[in-house]
Amino acid sequence: MPTKINKVAVIGTGVIGAGWIIRCLAHNKIVYAYDKDIKLKKNLIAEIKRTWPYVKKLFNKKKLNLKNFKYFTSIEETLRDADLIQECASENYALKTKLMSTIGKYAKPNAIISSSSSGLLPTKIYSKCINPQRTMIGHPFNPVYLLPAVEIVPGKKTLKKYLNKAKKFYKSISMNPIMVKHELPGYLSDRLQEALWREGLHIIKEGHATTEDLDRAIEDGPGLRWSLMGTFLTFHLAGGKSGMKHMLEQFGPALKLPWTKLKAPKLSNKLINRLVEGTKKQSKGKSVVQISNIRDDYLVELQKLRKKYEKKLR
Repeated sequence: MPTKINKVAVIGTGVIGAGWIIRCLAHNKIVYAYDKDIKLKKNLIAEIKRTWPYVKKLFNKKKLNLKNFKYFTSIEETLRDADLIQECASENYALKTKLMSTIGKYAKPNAIISSSSSGLLPTKIYSKCINPQRTMIGHPFNPVYLLPAVEIVPGKKTLKKYLNKAKKFYKSISMNPIMVKHELPGYLSDRLQEALWREGLHIIKEGHATTEDLDRAIEDGPGLRWSLMGTFLTFHLAGGKSGMKHMLEQFGPALKLPWTKLKAPKLSNKLINRLVEGTKKQSKGKSVVQISNIRDDYLVELQKLRKKYEKKLR
């Protein structure tokens, strides 16, 4: 196993794959990108150039070095020299299991293999992969090139030395790894997001609010606090001088009240239309790219501001 990971292979160049490529290039890694169609290279280069002003600002980079970037349509060539492989294929067990078998076949003997899956179990994904001891989940968050969170999830056969190596690598590209203790569907963050999402679907289905109402309820309230501290520390502060203890004494009984419905509603055409029309209205005629640029500018400024206060808490 290499002492330092410098050569990274990214399998798949969609939104997540592109994000990994951009982030790695910003940290002077040599990146080998793979996709089946050479025509996709043009789209990837365009996305790298679109995002670079934000990446440059966040990571204090002077210029983009595309000499460290190579694009392949052969998976064997892509994997030949890679120290770490970041797979970014669609969320599908059959597809990923087959792909991981191929990756295991062509990867270097000690290369780390990491999947960007959002909730699939690593033991199942890597069930046909050679040497599953070096495999894991490395689940990032979109936009990958700006957000620092990555959930590292081990399979049942993953060795700790590879987890530690992966943790060091992700830290080397300015990420904050979350070491998930055991594999579980959805991991941590997506389970939390999913609960919020399902509750929102119920509220919209029952006509209590629009998609914009619910987004504003988070944006202007909990979301601003969550940027600096999570739910538990926030609730700890809600308890006053006695902290979480008093908070639980005061608000704990509310857990018995029927405030939420965690079982997901059926995605009927009526509900789908409400979601689509609601978010279309929120977009106010702006394209996805325009909204992405606005979001990226905000996230850069927010993270720079947050650093001043993080030091006082962490």
